[in-house]
Amino acid sequence: MKKAIKAAFPVTVPVLLGYLFVGIAFGLLYQNAGYHILWALLMSLTVYAGSMQFVAINFFAPGIGLLEVALMTLLVNIRHVFYGLSFLKRFQGMGQKKPYMIFSLTDETYSLLCSAKPPEGVDPDRFIFAIALLNQCYWVAGSALGSVAGSFISFNTTGIDFAMTALFVVILVEQWLSCPTHLPAMIGAACALLGLFAFGADNLVLPAMIFMVVLLMAFRRPLEPKLSLPEESGQNGGEPL
Repeated sequence: MKKAIKAAFPVTVPVLLGYLFVGIAFGLLYQNAGYHILWALLMSLTVYAGSMQFVAINFFAPGIGLLEVALMTLLVNIRHVFYGLSFLKRFQGMGQKKPYMIFSLTDETYSLLCSAKPPEGVDPDRFIFAIALLNQCYWVAGSALGSVAGSFISFNTTGIDFAMTALFVVILVEQWLSCPTHLPAMIGAACALLGLFAFGADNLVLPAMIFMVVLLMAFRRPLEPKLSLPEESGQNGGEPL
C-alpha cells in the first residue's frame, strides 16, 4: 500500500492544490455560518460531495425539510450515476475496497481514474484506491484549515464559493490538453448549452448528461481508436466509452 500511495501522490498533486484551496473555501463559509470545525470535518468525512457541501451550508436554515434536502442532493449529484456506470466492472473485483471506491468517486477522482496509469510493479487496485484516499485526505485537510482560519479571521466571504467552479475549469483545460481528440469535450459543451437553453440553468444537469451519453454512444466506434482511455482489464482504472 505504501508503494501504491507513493506512485499515486504525483498523479494527485493537481487535485491536492485544488482541493486544499476549495476545501479552505468550504471551511471558511461553514465557519462563517456559525458551525464548529468538528462539523466541517464530519461533513467532509461522511458526505464528501464537493459542490453539494457548499449547497448544504444553506440546508441547516429553519424551514428546510428533509424532502427538499433529498431532492436537491439528487439534482446536484445526479451526474455521479453516469460516473458509476462506467466503473461497474472495474470496481467489481476490488473486495472490501469497493464500497469506499463508490463513495469516493468525486468529479476529480473520476477524472484521474479514467486517465492515470499505474507504474510497473504497482497493484492497479491499490493504485486507484490510493488516488481516491489521497484526494479525500486533501479535501478534509482543506476543510479543517478553512474552518480554523475562519474562527480567527473575520472577512467578507462573498464570491469565495467560485473556487469550485475554478477547479472544474482547471480540470477541463488539463483534459483538453492531454486528450488526443477534442470531440468528447465539444459534445459535452454542446449538450450543456442545449440543456441550458431547453430546460434553464436550474434544470440542465440531468438532460445534458442524458444527451451526452446518447451522443457518445452514437460516436463510440469512431472515438474509441482515438481515445487513450483505460481498458476493461483494469490495468489503468476504468472502462472505455
